[in-house]
Amino acid sequence: MPTYEYECQKCGHGFELFQSISDKPRSRCPKCRGKVRRLISGGAGIAFKGSGYYVTDSSPTRKPSQSETASTDSGGGDD
Repeated sequence: MPTYEYECQKCGHGFELFQSISDKPRSRCPKCRGKVRRLISGGAGIAFKGSGYYVTDSSPTRKPSQSETASTDSGGGDD
């Protein structure tokens, strides 16, 4: 469930609510009962846990064979 940030338009009180996406947005401030607006936030970072998420977790990179390097080093240009 996401965390939503709110700010009161009357007293300026800021607060966060842990709500389901299907829940109605909060409309009143818990301090002064004034109107609140939901703020747009950057969201939380994603935490990848376990193996397979990092470049270092994959198999070693394949080095080109001698025949592959020889064909690229010859120039291959038509004169």
